[in-house]
This record gives sequence, C-alpha cells and structure tokens, in this order.
Amino acid sequence: MNEILKLIDKGNIYYNKKNFTLLKGDSIELMKNLKEKSIDMIFADPPYFLSNDGITCKSGKMVSVNKGDWDKKDNIDEIHEFNTLWIKEARRILTEDGTIWISGTYHNIYSLGMALQQMDFKILNNVVWFKKNPPPNLGCRTFTHSNETIIWAKRSEDSNHYFNYDLMKSMNNNKQMKDVWMIGSLRKKEKKHGKHPTQKPINLLKRIIQASTERDMIILDPFNGSGTTGMAAADLGRKYIGIDLEEEYLDLTTKRHKEFSRKLKLF
Repeated sequence: MNEILKLIDKGNIYYNKKNFTLLKGDSIELMKNLKEKSIDMIFADPPYFLSNDGITCKSGKMVSVNKGDWDKKDNIDEIHEFNTLWIKEARRILTEDGTIWISGTYHNIYSLGMALQQMDFKILNNVVWFKKNPPPNLGCRTFTHSNETIIWAKRSEDSNHYFNYDLMKSMNNNKQMKDVWMIGSLRKKEKKHGKHPTQKPINLLKRIIQASTERDMIILDPFNGSGTTGMAAADLGRKYIGIDLEEEYLDLTTKRHKEFSRKLKLF
C-alpha cells in the first residue's frame, strides 16, 4: 500500500490505518498520482447528475432530488467528459487482469458504458440490482424505477480476470448465479454514524468483492461516499483506498472503520 501511495501528497491522506486509507481531494487528480497498474479492482458509484431541482418520494414524504453541488453538471457533454476522464485514469491504475464495477441509473449509465468501450475495456456483465420496495413514482407518467445497473468490465480484451464462480454458485443454492440480484436496502445499523444520499447496502458490495477479488488484493473506490466499499473490503480481508472531496463523508467512513476495528481489536 505504501508503495502505491508514495506519490500522494501527505496533506491528501485523511486517514490511514491497517490497510485502510482515505484520501481527501479531487478523484481524477489523486488517481493521477497512484502507481500505474497497482489496483486489483475498482468499485465506483460516480455522481448520477440528477440534481435538477425535481422531487421524489422518501419515507412517504415528497423531497427534493438534489444531492449537492458534486451531483450537478449542465449538459450531457460535460457529464461524458467527466466520465471519460476518470475512467481513463481507472484503466491506467488497474492491473493487467484487474476489473472495474460501476453503479448507475439511466441518468448516467449510458455515458459510463460508452466511456468504458472508448477506453478499450471489455464489458463482462450488466448486473441489475433489483430493489424490492422502491419509492413510488409521484408523476404517474412512467413505470416505477426499481433497479440500478452495475457494469462489470475487465481492463482489456486480453485480460485474464478473476471470477470466483464456485463461490457465487454456492451462494445461489448451487445454481449458476444470474445477473439480476435482489439484495435488500440499507439496514438501520448501516446508518448508525450517518448516511450518504446514494449509500449502497454492504451486502451488495460484499458480493461484488467476493466475486472478483481474493484476500489481500487492493480495492479502490474513487467516490468513497459513506465508505461502504471500504467496510466490505475490510470485513473480507482486502486492502482499501477511498477518495472523496467531502470531509463530512470521510469523517463518516472513519467512524465506521474505527468501530469495526474496535470490534476486531485491530488497533
């Protein structure tokens, strides 16, 4: 880990404990300072760019869809340029046989898929995370949105990516696991120290990590958020680097990791 982080300015290292590192700053700029071909797997939940002053339903109440300034872009060209820039850096730092998982909705997933192909990634799967109890559609003009797409891709056509087929099969009653996953929403204890507006359930990240990495591999999340990727990685014995601009969410992740570490008496 130290070898990978040696080009990172110490001022950007927000938290660094037991193979769990958080970096504060712009994702693209900090990824440029990570060692080439040093990361085994990337999970990214980039901005959806849906903060357009619209409304949605949450806990039975009408609320704004706005997440923050980080979730705003003026047009599709800006969105695609952003996606292309960070995915370009992702490819540079992935190992030859490394893979990337990217989560999104219809707001950004088509740009992400196109950027992956433009950067010569090979898409392996288009996983659908099906949400059993989605919020209702207040406009009543379209079908209720009940899923998110997670693209899984390897670094290149020639990459020999890792896939724990046997484990995935055993987790699915000894049948081949399909690309539609019904995984429950956030549990109350996952929001104990606070929450992020696009926070993912830890069981979703555990499945992704178990499917595509082995113990001690290095995982990067360039949009750390609440740190769920990191918590899943730590729980499964992987090394983790998370990047985020927002101190609020880095603090949240730090609290989650400290609690996890106390329970396991890591430090």
